[in-house]
Amino acid sequence: MPERPVHEHIRELTDTLVLLASSARRNLLLALEALKEMDIDKARRVKQADYDIDEAGQRLESQCLSFLALQQPVAKDLRTIVAIMRINDDIERIGDLSVHIVERALDIDRELQQQYDLESVGAKVAEMLQYAIDAFAAKDTVKASRVFAIEEEIDSMHRMIVRTVMAAMKILPGEIEQLIAVLSVSRYLERIADHATKTAREALYLVTGETPRQKDSSYEKLFESLRN
Repeated sequence: MPERPVHEHIRELTDTLVLLASSARRNLLLALEALKEMDIDKARRVKQADYDIDEAGQRLESQCLSFLALQQPVAKDLRTIVAIMRINDDIERIGDLSVHIVERALDIDRELQQQYDLESVGAKVAEMLQYAIDAFAAKDTVKASRVFAIEEEIDSMHRMIVRTVMAAMKILPGEIEQLIAVLSVSRYLERIADHATKTAREALYLVTGETPRQKDSSYEKLFESLRN
């Protein structure tokens, strides 16, 4: 039986990553619902889904490492595997942050959530993540650029929340715990946006070949050794 072409292996790994990223996005949306509705059952579902996403991510990493060892890809193929493994790491972090969000599900009442418009921030982050997934899947630099534009909006929204919460803490000492929870959720969403931005940068990496991250990461050292 003839050996499968390299491009088929890479397509399969790419498709697996896109499905995994989409699962992480759905879990983020569920986490936002759990927060808005203060729903413990949905919070439990988010935690279980994160466990499944972590396991799938570990399997994907193993498949990528096996591919590197057996196929020793170069040039564009190597860049694609580099990007898949990096994004896989970002997906794991996004899943962890979704769990952090639901851990605050009972800490912020609906009125305060509406006051700080956490729903709008979450919707923006989910939109951004979808653009990032699409940018990677299609190697679409236009969608990647859209991610960068939304990142600026989210950063601005987060800074506004920080300023208003810090001011509120001075005059509403009885709501300190809830206000701290608002800050935490806003920060988690901002960090998810950061990971979406990294994913979009990987899309650019596939097109341009210019590395989007520092070269002292463990993955970068591994790939450098494979090139030598």
